[in-house]
Amino acid sequence: MEESQQNHSSEKFESGSKQESIDSIHCLIHLVESLRGAKGCPWDRKQTPKSMSIYLIEEVYELIDSIKSGSPEEICEELGDVLFHIIFIASIYKELGYFDLKSSAERVTEKMIHRHPHVFGDETIKTVKDVKKQWQKIKKKENKQAAEHSILDSVPAGLPALIRAYRISERAAGAGFDWEDIKGVITKTEEEWAEFNSALSKGKDEETSIEFGDILFTLVNVARFAGFHPETALGDSINKFEKRFRYMEETLAKKGKHLEDVPREELEMLWEKAKK
Repeated sequence: MEESQQNHSSEKFESGSKQESIDSIHCLIHLVESLRGAKGCPWDRKQTPKSMSIYLIEEVYELIDSIKSGSPEEICEELGDVLFHIIFIASIYKELGYFDLKSSAERVTEKMIHRHPHVFGDETIKTVKDVKKQWQKIKKKENKQAAEHSILDSVPAGLPALIRAYRISERAAGAGFDWEDIKGVITKTEEEWAEFNSALSKGKDEETSIEFGDILFTLVNVARFAGFHPETALGDSINKFEKRFRYMEETLAKKGKHLEDVPREELEMLWEKAKK
């Protein structure tokens, strides 16, 4: 039954899509193959998936910065850089005889069709909340087929801590282990704050660090209930602080002064001015 539904979904997707050859993508693939070829670049030929993964991470962060800047031109360029590194890594695995970019594209297409039965199948879903529930349900079934031991296994251990905390919280909530509402999470945050202050007063560094981590983890859940990502919120706050701090530096520089030479009272006044 499930197989026939998948076939129906695939047919629906293909019938509504035009399979077009993207010459620019093919050109980029050929470029990477030339760089890796016998007469190619010594540096490119030396690279491995592991070495390229570091550059890919850097490029992704540069893409994120460009998206935050809101410049379509920058975003276009950084997307190209990310695409180059993805194709580069795929080309290495093709050389090794494992798979090519086409195989990856086919696999993710099949996966997305399977996870969107409300788009490519006969199911009907209207709310984002229901989409998320269905997504987790489908992933859970896939994970069982992959013989995973926990619903948390799909969360990469190498993710930045704040993003990983959010993903793990999502997985746990999807399994029904969650607070009833945001008030419950806020109450828990207040409890964690009290425990942190208690550990701090005792002068126990390790315990204090753990309790501080508990505060951060609970705040991640506050953000989740409030409907935004904590990584985005923290990034915006950092940018806001940076702009205000730079304003203080520039203002003082025009007067021939440095931050470390200015009294605290004057810094407070500058900070308030920067906020306005």
